[in-house]
Amino acid sequence: MKKENIKKIVLAYSGGLDTSIIIPWLKENYNNPEIIAVAGNVGQADELEGLEEKALKTGASKLIVADLVDEMVDDIIIPALKMDAKYETYLLGTAFARPVIGKKLAEIALAEGADAICHGATGKGNDQVRFELAIKRFAPDMPIIAPWREWDIKSRDEEIDYAEAHNVPLKISRETNYSKDKNLWHLSHEGLDLEDPANEPDYDKPGFLEMGVSPVQAPDEPTYVTIDFEAGAPVAIDGEKMKASKIIEKLNKLGGANGIGIIDIVENRLVGMKDRGVYETPGGSILYKAHEQLEMITVDKDTLHVKQKLAVDYADLIYNGKWYSPLQEALTAFANESNKFVTGSVKLKLYKGNIIPAGTTSPYSLYSENLVTFGESDYDQGQAAGFINLWGLPIKVQALREQGRL
Repeated sequence: MKKENIKKIVLAYSGGLDTSIIIPWLKENYNNPEIIAVAGNVGQADELEGLEEKALKTGASKLIVADLVDEMVDDIIIPALKMDAKYETYLLGTAFARPVIGKKLAEIALAEGADAICHGATGKGNDQVRFELAIKRFAPDMPIIAPWREWDIKSRDEEIDYAEAHNVPLKISRETNYSKDKNLWHLSHEGLDLEDPANEPDYDKPGFLEMGVSPVQAPDEPTYVTIDFEAGAPVAIDGEKMKASKIIEKLNKLGGANGIGIIDIVENRLVGMKDRGVYETPGGSILYKAHEQLEMITVDKDTLHVKQKLAVDYADLIYNGKWYSPLQEALTAFANESNKFVTGSVKLKLYKGNIIPAGTTSPYSLYSENLVTFGESDYDQGQAAGFINLWGLPIKVQALREQGRL
């Protein structure tokens, strides 16, 4: 579609540096179209404050805030938790939110009669793929504008220059100009000194960590927490039942206060380059640990081992933006089926960045103390000899062949 024919644009709007300057840029470069700003509420909390005023002041006709927290948690995060899906060591925080935001952008664009959808993801990153694959699933003919693939701006410093020239208010300075993404599950930090893997992150610098404190600053006394699961999904904390999003919210506070869930990694981006980032995932790290502990006693060996293999594929699928796909539906069905007995309680000790198991129970436990005990039991150890003879028969036959004795 020609630029002059684009009269109305739906913009994925966070109020961060990229999307803040995109509104005036679109006005200048796309023949002054109407801009409908859409903010997906995925649990970024205070980042939504003052967003409407800012969007309108910079040229949007209106701001639509879509509440997507429970959809993100229930439809994406919980299945990923059941599968124990991790991309390398990353707990997929940004990747969890993008599909539901992209879907909502498509729905709003169609409802508003928009001519295009715009996002602020860079041409180097993963989010451009995640947004656009979701949009293609729900609005396959909708044109997509990605300013980072068009404009002459080359850096975040130049973005700040543009913002200052167009009187766009910013919450950051050149010194605190990290690229961040926040939702209920996590907060990511990229850029500035983190671009060099040789630099140690300054976790104790005021304002760097936002979801908690560094392990150094965490209390000297441990915090205990008990999480109840039903069929692989968390349902209660310390006996208090609540929906999954509230469980994550509470665990974020407990984990953050104890320095839990901070990782510093260099990950392999979808587009092929390596990228260094610091991630805060306090509640998510606790949930993954608790779920893994409960699986240890409730899931049989073969199913667990296959699930561990499929977890890599599931994480890749989420990371690479293919949530709305037949493969996701098939793997999610496996995650649900393999978790039908993952019910019980897990007690954990949180201490200075560590998550320490402190006891696991389940009505569906496969663990038998009578079988495994070093004391007297009903297990007949003599039966092991026959098992070993049969299990080792191929090895014995190979040895006999080598010795010419067959």
